[in-house]
Amino acid sequence: MTLPPADGKLFFELMWKLQYYVNRKHGFHKNVSSLEEYADLPTEKKLKARDELWKDTTLIETYARENPDALPADELEIIRKWKNSIKGRFFILRHLKKGSIFIGNDNQVYSVHGIQDPLEEVVPSYALPQMVEAVLLPFKGQIIYDGLLSGYRVHFGGGIRSNINRVYAVAKHKDRVISTLGPDRSPSVEVKPRKNILPQLKEISAALGKLKSANALQNSALALARASLEASIADAQGTLSADEIGAVARKIHKASARLLKLFDILEEE
Repeated sequence: MTLPPADGKLFFELMWKLQYYVNRKHGFHKNVSSLEEYADLPTEKKLKARDELWKDTTLIETYARENPDALPADELEIIRKWKNSIKGRFFILRHLKKGSIFIGNDNQVYSVHGIQDPLEEVVPSYALPQMVEAVLLPFKGQIIYDGLLSGYRVHFGGGIRSNINRVYAVAKHKDRVISTLGPDRSPSVEVKPRKNILPQLKEISAALGKLKSANALQNSALALARASLEASIADAQGTLSADEIGAVARKIHKASARLLKLFDILEEE
């Protein structure tokens, strides 16, 4: 997922203007006398201004207040929101259609968009998970990065992979994947509306309650279905409390173990 072409172009125009301002303030490249010259510099020569900007984000408000490039109010507002940037080390876990999954050191999970090139082209899927240094930014209600990712050549063992996959699974299940960055660096979570299937679940439960077979395998399968359906109904009703989860899980595990045991017996015949 990338920004629309016009937005990708706008982002870099604003970023180079801001960095050029920082460059002039600190005199990093005194021989660069125009914005065009700065924009044409190789990435490694832009690092000083870039790093200074994220080290001292008060420069953002100073730029917006002085407005040396006579930007319109809506573009200044985009730049002002970059004060809500999040700089740090992240795991890129996977690339999805709605954004790439970044996991921070605090186990916060972010959905991040590419700017002009898909992040899958910047960090290929076969190289994931990948640890990177990045600066995440808000841009028109989405999260992007500042155009630079610094990677680490690190091999991740099964334990780390398992942990970050679990962090993502929990965030996804609990609607905690962060899709935009709000004021004061507080992340905003997009809560997706849940489809109400409670009536259908209750109908299935009533039908299952009437079913009984003389066959042990079928009865075990039905018991597992009832236990699983019971958990689904409680979740749909919002009554599946933390205290009850353990009991429900044990019930499902017991029914599942009984069914698997019967399968083992059938395989021996």
